[in-house]
Amino acid sequence: MLLALAQWLAQDVRAFNVFSYITLRTVLAALTALVISFIVGPAMIRKLTAYKIGQAVRDDGPQTHLVKAGTPTMGGALILVSIAVTTLLWADLRNRYVWVVLLTTLGYGVIGWVDDWRKVVHRNPKGLAARAKFFWQSVIALVAAWYLAYTANLPVQTEMIVPFFKLVAIPLGTIGFIILAYFVIVGTSNAVNLTDGLDGLAIMPTVMIGSALAIFSYVAGHSVFAKYLGLPYIPGAGELAVFCGAMAGAGLAFLWFNAYPAEVFMGDVGALALGAALGMVAVIVRQEVVLFIMGGVFVVETLSVILQVASFKLTGKRIFRMAPLHHHYELKGWKENQVVVRFWIITMMLVLFGLSTLKLR
Repeated sequence: MLLALAQWLAQDVRAFNVFSYITLRTVLAALTALVISFIVGPAMIRKLTAYKIGQAVRDDGPQTHLVKAGTPTMGGALILVSIAVTTLLWADLRNRYVWVVLLTTLGYGVIGWVDDWRKVVHRNPKGLAARAKFFWQSVIALVAAWYLAYTANLPVQTEMIVPFFKLVAIPLGTIGFIILAYFVIVGTSNAVNLTDGLDGLAIMPTVMIGSALAIFSYVAGHSVFAKYLGLPYIPGAGELAVFCGAMAGAGLAFLWFNAYPAEVFMGDVGALALGAALGMVAVIVRQEVVLFIMGGVFVVETLSVILQVASFKLTGKRIFRMAPLHHHYELKGWKENQVVVRFWIITMMLVLFGLSTLKLR
């Protein structure tokens, strides 16, 4: 929206051409999302508190979490509002990638909203039925993957890129690409949701990974940089850096309210949507493997749940004291802040390792 205005004004005042640079708009998007969240955040928290939209706490979890009962949840709506408004303001709205990522993110946000609403307002502990949640996640992911597959006009847009190797790309074909994209989007969405169990635990890794994906998006959309670094050139993908900037800015602002002791929780409305956003961007810029590396904390948290359930069903014994993994370390005696900060540090190292694949090929 503002880009179109700047381009119109640039016909008479050349200085406005500066807004055509993706790098500038990415920074402005991050700052805009930050400001919107800071302005809207306190009022939203007051409203959630007034409507008694509070978090329920498991009785079998760490006892230190009992004090969290009643803390406002569904705060992820604040993140989505900031991302949506900022993207519409600063991104090139003629870019199809911007729309497919934004609509997918908001679609998953709606699923999370319904789930949270049923849990905290209707007092239904199950929320949205697991089958219904998975069904709608699958529908949105498959539609998005199908759209990307059938609008791809370059072979590289449907190939699987292997990090650290310049010339290794696995042709997937249309069906293979759709299947891979589906698992990346749905898997990342649920992985972030499982990780969102401690104050600030999920949002900071999301910010770091989203910021790294902004760099990958910019490089993938720049023919010169892509060729120099040996990455696939995806025309139009650079504009996703603006979306990632908005996500990073909104996430940092949310952390202001979500840091220990949290004033508000993200809820499924935020976690499912942010995970889907990360998955979508990674799929478009062909960095699914790198996302798997950078999101190692999300991966391990998800695996801990799978292993715990499988072990208990097969042997009647539990591998961890409690799953997801962050609760296991809490029950071992780690303080909540220790778990969160240490997981942040691990994510930072993994993100740096993921970024190293830009050059180490």
